[in-house]
Amino acid sequence: MKRHITDPRPDWQATVEEQGVIYPLTRYPDDSLRPYWDESAYYAFTLPEVEALEEVVEELHRMCLEAAAHIVDHDRFADLGIEDPRVAGLVAESWHRRAEQPSLYGRFDLRYDGGPGPAKLLEYNADTPTSLVEAASAQWFWMEDRFPGADQWNSLHERLVDAWRKQAALLPPGVPLYFAHSAGDELGEDLMTVAYLRETAEQAGLRTEAISMEDIGWERLSGRFVDLRHRFIRACFKLYPWEWLVTDRFGAHVLDTIDNGGGTGSTLWIEPAWKMLLSNKALLAILWELFPGHPNLLPAYLDGPRELARTTGYVAKPLLGREGAGVTVHQPGAEPVIRDEPCCYQELAPLPDVDGNRVVLGAWVVEDEPAGLGIRESAGLITDEYARFIPHVIL
Repeated sequence: MKRHITDPRPDWQATVEEQGVIYPLTRYPDDSLRPYWDESAYYAFTLPEVEALEEVVEELHRMCLEAAAHIVDHDRFADLGIEDPRVAGLVAESWHRRAEQPSLYGRFDLRYDGGPGPAKLLEYNADTPTSLVEAASAQWFWMEDRFPGADQWNSLHERLVDAWRKQAALLPPGVPLYFAHSAGDELGEDLMTVAYLRETAEQAGLRTEAISMEDIGWERLSGRFVDLRHRFIRACFKLYPWEWLVTDRFGAHVLDTIDNGGGTGSTLWIEPAWKMLLSNKALLAILWELFPGHPNLLPAYLDGPRELARTTGYVAKPLLGREGAGVTVHQPGAEPVIRDEPCCYQELAPLPDVDGNRVVLGAWVVEDEPAGLGIRESAGLITDEYARFIPHVIL
């Protein structure tokens, strides 16, 4: 893995906007605009490196599914902050029926520096991962422009279309699949992620409709979720976290009408409810408990940093959150800090410093298979909303 400096294409901003990355710039606190899509550099990998990383992702995904089964079998929902027995029951039932409930995609965030040491799991974004459009589409077209004849760890588009094609039989027949995101998405990232996934579903032959989460209504007489034209929403892909869905004002109706094998008034939500088992940072501690010393895991605990406070230092992560929100870094030797909110305390494994940039690999999974790579760089140890997306090639 090597980082290379290169010249951006003259029309790079207009080009990536046409390809769906309508948020190519990030506004910083000083009101300046700087590239989010950053093609002034790229990373080059060897094929053996990519093949080894694919094996790591396969292994991590397998272990995560084992951890999910452990949570359900041993009633560990409280460790995930799931205190409502109805929600716990919903998740457990969804897990037991997962063969009938389509799960589409996820993204592992990995620490990897290209050296001899193993890649380490930082977290698993299993419910509402973004940066998909730039990983699947924009960086592929960048490679074709700049490195014709090269390759890339990127079969995302083909795998997503194939996934929808295979899962079509699991969807309610004769009705459209709705694609929903929150209208509160100011940048357009959620909008374009959902639009891109909708495109892959249509290429698989599915009939689709677009809707915002705020426009999904509840019809009391029929006891159904409906769109603005009062059409029954029988199946819906939502880029909207499950922890919000079950606790907002319509949460009780979600629990009443969830399709767990369901009746005529039920709604099938994608991703399914069992993804709550994987999208929670408590998963990191349960993985370490089940697979202690595994080379691709970092020590992690739920009750405090334990020995990490004096040895390696640690990172405190809220159980739920996106883009580094609420994450704090604690150097070794500092007085341990136990947060008031439930957290996962994970060993501090500083992101590799490559030419002054902190790099994290986002390895994508579609269904149960490794499907591609997206790379983000940040100025500090936490990959936050100011991170930059950097394309890659296999040379």
